[in-house]
Amino acid sequence: MKRKRMHGTVEKVIALPGQPEKAQIAIKEAEPLYREVRVENVITDDNGEASRLKVGGKIDVILEADTDATMKKPA
Repeated sequence: MKRKRMHGTVEKVIALPGQPEKAQIAIKEAEPLYREVRVENVITDDNGEASRLKVGGKIDVILEADTDATMKKPA
C-alpha cells in the first residue's frame, strides 16, 4: 500500500435541508483549482464512534493506493 499525507483545514460546514451535512476542506498541497473538496461530515474513531468536523479544524487527508496501482517515479 502506498500513501501520501496532505494537510488541510475545515473551511466551512454546509447544512442544506434534506441533504447530509458537508464539510468543505482546503488542502494546502493541492493545485489552486482543486484545493477545496466537500465530503459528508461524518468521521469515525477506531471504535466506530461517529463525530463531526468543526470549522477551523486542522486535519490530515490521506490518499492510499494499492501497490499494483502505482509505478516507480522516473529518475
